[in-house]
Amino acid sequence: QVQLVESGGGLVQAGGSLRLSCAASGRTVSRNVMGWFRQAPGKEREFLAAIRWTVGITSYADSVKGRFTISRDNAKNTVYLQMNSLKPEDTAVYYCAIGSGWPGNYDYWGQGTQVTVSS
Repeated sequence: QVQLVESGGGLVQAGGSLRLSCAASGRTVSRNVMGWFRQAPGKEREFLAAIRWTVGITSYADSVKGRFTISRDNAKNTVYLQMNSLKPEDTAVYYCAIGSGWPGNYDYWGQGTQVTVSS
């Protein structure tokens, strides 16, 4: 099995920045992609970004392109989401996930971390 633990969420003012982390452990060798998602109250879960473990190829949703950056540290089995120019509409629970394919079929999910952006 795989365990994912998100951290770095919190309260930030509009225009500010946060850096989320997701540490992976367990059976990850056969899974080549990790992604970030978010879900706001009353809305469906939204894809944000994905990254391939080995070569660092990335994919972004249009809504966050240019503001959010996904990266990884293979030695630490950790993926990051740097979020800049945050807006109140970015308020949501943010999840990381791991899977296969591209941009990914995800089969393990973290518990989420709350991001709240105030106006």
